[in-house]
Amino acid sequence: MTDLAAFAALLAPEGQTLLAALRDYDPAQELAVASRLRRDHPAELVSAALGQARLRQRAVAKFGAEDAHRMYFTPNGVEQSTRAAVGAYRAARLKALGVGSVADLCSGIGGDALALARAGISVLAVDRDPLTAEVARANAAALGLDGLIEVRCADVTEIDTSPHDAVFVDPARRGGRGRVFDPEAYSPPLSWAVEAARKAPRAALKIAPGIPHETVPAEAEAEWISDGGDVKEAVLWFGTEPGARRATLLPSGAGLVGRGLPDPAVRPVGRYLYEPDGAVIRAHLVAEVAEELGGGLIDATIAYVTADALTPTPYASAYEITDELPFNLKKLKALLREREVGTLTVKKRGSAVEPEEIRRKVKPKGPHSATVLLTRVAGAPTMLIGHPVRPERP
Repeated sequence: MTDLAAFAALLAPEGQTLLAALRDYDPAQELAVASRLRRDHPAELVSAALGQARLRQRAVAKFGAEDAHRMYFTPNGVEQSTRAAVGAYRAARLKALGVGSVADLCSGIGGDALALARAGISVLAVDRDPLTAEVARANAAALGLDGLIEVRCADVTEIDTSPHDAVFVDPARRGGRGRVFDPEAYSPPLSWAVEAARKAPRAALKIAPGIPHETVPAEAEAEWISDGGDVKEAVLWFGTEPGARRATLLPSGAGLVGRGLPDPAVRPVGRYLYEPDGAVIRAHLVAEVAEELGGGLIDATIAYVTADALTPTPYASAYEITDELPFNLKKLKALLREREVGTLTVKKRGSAVEPEEIRRKVKPKGPHSATVLLTRVAGAPTMLIGHPVRPERP
């Protein structure tokens, strides 16, 4: 699907019939499916429908099957859209702040606009690409939310946001050569988005989670969000808690706010090792987790917390450590053979060795399982052997 005419054809009755027929098709059989469908439908329409069916299948991971198979996508739209759970969380937070209307700038295919509308917020969704705007409009209609979403094809820099309670900006972070890491190379640049945020009563700017802390404006709250343990994005909030640093973990919704604690002390490896969630690490809140656990770091440069007691926490995964060895593959192989370990999980932090290389060289075999953590302890390359523990959440 590359143009407005092809997309319009998909919205027509014949296109809808084709899309319904392709809901559960097997991409491995695409050639045979395409040949069969072209006997009764125009080749261009069949190609557009097959392309859309592929995009819908990819989008299930972000939007869930029920929504994804009713929605419409562009390749960039699938790639850059906010995961539905993250969008719903952010929309709920805006709703709790008393926001009733949002100017959604750089709205893309409308994923965030849909989440905002489902929270009962009216949305002006703006995107400068005509096809993308049409896709967003179709998505609002497909999910029955067009009464709350107005889609406008325009340059976001020309939009008057003053009638709205809040501004949400999701600048494009991909260019012709892939992902863009310089915030000033976003489209529009982060500096423009920050100025737009400063003019609004409240604002949320979606940014890459790797943004340097020193580039965060002083009046902004910075929040890092993970979903299922994967860091998905960072958000700069304006009109909330200036200077705050927050980590939010989905789907639980657990939230940790920084208290400006100093770096934890380095101490010997205890019985338990804790791996903080990625959002906690990105938000520089490892010290807060260490204090909660009564623990310290195994190395001043490594975000592993160790403690002697097992303490339930939503902010870190726990491992019970049985062995601490200097990095030595022969010793590791011998230990795993002695314990008949056949299922080996290898994790690393602060090590240049790749997990797959370890598994290939030690050739685990046997009925038992173990986890090896390749890291540094007080500066020395170290192997920590143990297994994950899952204490009850508080």
